[in-house]
Amino acid sequence: MKFKYYNDTGRNVSIHPGTKINGTMCSMEHIKPQEERTFHLPENTYPWVKMWDNGKDEGLSILVSPQKDKD
Repeated sequence: MKFKYYNDTGRNVSIHPGTKINGTMCSMEHIKPQEERTFHLPENTYPWVKMWDNGKDEGLSILVSPQKDKD
């Protein structure tokens, strides 16, 4: 499964290390403004996404974690 994120924030977005630890594959470089990033999730999962502001000078962070239905 692929999940694409487009950075329209005007700020750099860092990727939380938990993204890779939880099994999502992607480049861990900052996502620059107007840049798109593809996240590759394991089979039969969907993305759970959390984004937060670390403060004006610290920038933004994103976590993309694969989830499965409990069925």
